[in-house]
Amino acid sequence: MSRIAVVPGSFDPITLGHLDVIERSAGIFDEVHVVVVHNPAKTALLPIAERVSLIERALVDGAYPRNIQVTSWSMGLLVDYCTDVGASVLVKGIRSQVDVAYETPMAIVNRNLAKVETVFLLPDPAHAHVSSSLVRQVASLGGDVSPYVPRVVAELLGGENVA
Repeated sequence: MSRIAVVPGSFDPITLGHLDVIERSAGIFDEVHVVVVHNPAKTALLPIAERVSLIERALVDGAYPRNIQVTSWSMGLLVDYCTDVGASVLVKGIRSQVDVAYETPMAIVNRNLAKVETVFLLPDPAHAHVSSSLVRQVASLGGDVSPYVPRVVAELLGGENVA
């Protein structure tokens, strides 16, 4: 029986911290679904389809494991997606106690709704301070985001030191 996990997020845009969590998840689970979801509490910079494309391109550029699939989900509960694909685990990256406080109630509800467990992974300390909103802010003010995001995102947002 395959162990299938879902790594959800708005990924607006994807960061090196996100990629770290995705790659490590792929080493733990047989199959990993990276699912771009709409967060109604946030105003998106990029359309969902573009976020999916950026993640796919970043994974190809980085030669990540082949057991990763990228998709989006905008209708219904995330646990419905998990049920549809046979996933029993959600993987969430946790940067601080603020993330733990935000994610814990959702983890409990997801377990109650569909018996989907949530696994929290700590990011590489080099990326623990980076968030998509910080990247968007730096980019909007003309700063170099290339230390925080994959090359394809830096190119899109105008990173200065893109190789």
